[in-house]
Amino acid sequence: MALSQRLDLRQTQSLVMTPQLQQAIKLLQLSNMELSDYVDREVEQNPLLERDDSEFGGGDGSASPEAGGGGGGDGSQGGAEGGAGVNSPNQSDQGPAINPADQRQRDTHELTTSDHMAGGADSPLDTDFENVWTNGSAADGSFDGAEAFGDWSSRGGGGSFEDGDFNLEQTLSGDLSLRDHLIGQMNVDLIDPVDRLIGLALIDLLDAAGYVTGSLADLAEQLNCDLADIERVLLRVQRFDPPGIFARSLSECLAIQLRERNRLDPAIQALLDNLELLAARNVPALLKVCGVDAEDLSDMVSEIRTLDPKPALRFDHQVVQTVTPDILMRVQPGGGWLIELNTETLPRVLINQRYFAQVSGECRNKAEKEYVAERFHSANWLVKSLHQRANTILKVATEIVRQQDLFFVKGVQSLRPLILRDIAEAIGMHESTVSRVTTNKFMATPRGVFELKYFFTSSISGADGEASHSAEAVRFRIKALIDGEPPSGILSDDRIVEILKSDGIEIARRTVAKYREAMRIPSSVQRRREKSMRL
Repeated sequence: MALSQRLDLRQTQSLVMTPQLQQAIKLLQLSNMELSDYVDREVEQNPLLERDDSEFGGGDGSASPEAGGGGGGDGSQGGAEGGAGVNSPNQSDQGPAINPADQRQRDTHELTTSDHMAGGADSPLDTDFENVWTNGSAADGSFDGAEAFGDWSSRGGGGSFEDGDFNLEQTLSGDLSLRDHLIGQMNVDLIDPVDRLIGLALIDLLDAAGYVTGSLADLAEQLNCDLADIERVLLRVQRFDPPGIFARSLSECLAIQLRERNRLDPAIQALLDNLELLAARNVPALLKVCGVDAEDLSDMVSEIRTLDPKPALRFDHQVVQTVTPDILMRVQPGGGWLIELNTETLPRVLINQRYFAQVSGECRNKAEKEYVAERFHSANWLVKSLHQRANTILKVATEIVRQQDLFFVKGVQSLRPLILRDIAEAIGMHESTVSRVTTNKFMATPRGVFELKYFFTSSISGADGEASHSAEAVRFRIKALIDGEPPSGILSDDRIVEILKSDGIEIARRTVAKYREAMRIPSSVQRRREKSMRL
């Protein structure tokens, strides 16, 4: 076959991932908190962008329940808020919800510092002169600071205002850490400097639960001292508060606490040495090991349950980070649901048109004009992307609420099977877009805060071969059956399969076992042992 060169002209269609399109796709999968950080970085890089954090920057963000999606403002605004209403299928029809007044945010595009000062030059700080407190007189025409506050030192403030050593922060109390709490006891109980050095090294070996990690032999080699000295100091610091601190195992932690209560007898020590039997609820083996009857064993187990297996956690002062919802859902007065974006965490950006007009007229060369035009185009595209993101999230959330209406009315047992394709076909978008929108997005509903991914569950076929059930609803049904079982009638996995089949749910035994293990529910044998010990 001969090789030759030739020139052909072809016409094809392809999707080009421009930087603007990549930015729009990236914004879809960001949560409101992540989006706020992204907008902050864009504002730092683009002089034409401004954050609108004013009180009247966005309105309430609600919109009419038309067509499953609401507007969040036009493209010239931040476009980062909006709402949509959903009529419940089992509710009567109703009138549309009231749209917010977007004109206030639209007017803020042209606001600058000079605009604020122009209307309030005679009243600085937005306050009338008549409403400003000064050093002048009060009602009687005079004001004596000493008379009003009295002698500061006599009130226990630690000195007068003129005292240079006064520090208000010294009067504030803070959370006491575990290390400071133990060092305070060590300074009183351990007199020998060598013992204090060993004690400080043992404190450094504590983990978050208060257990000693690492080898004492390695610590003795590190400190160049005898292992007997390490063990002697360890026994002394194990008497510190909180009880159970400096233990090397769970059994030792519980033994220290029982010793403090003077309840560490040989029988309960034997129980602590065989905690694996207690975890397995092996009552016959425990009775044989401890040498007690069933009543005494029940008393010992009850006392062990009152102990603290992780004594150091009471000093954990870390603030729990709660989930901030991106979407808010509430019941409308006339029936149905109202869905809106959380405007408290949603960033608002504005384009400073006046500054753009000013710098455009002062450009001295082509490079400066291209830079200003590029920044203006980038700012417009960001605002448009934020607006498109708000509309897309509202459309997806509204359709999810519409298809899972029975869940919000009756509960998790009414959750229906749902996949991304169902939502994508209903709103006319691609599955990948729906997947990005539902990633790391949370919605606050009357039944709690749920991730949007929660409403997408696989289906389990019904016994009749036609109806299908949500996997999450089946898991809820299994948990309800196990929670309601009596001690004398523990349900096996096979028995649960039979009950579900009678309810119209076709499920295999291994699937029941998988769901049960995922919910951390023990087997029927372990549940029978546990409930028999409670009796």
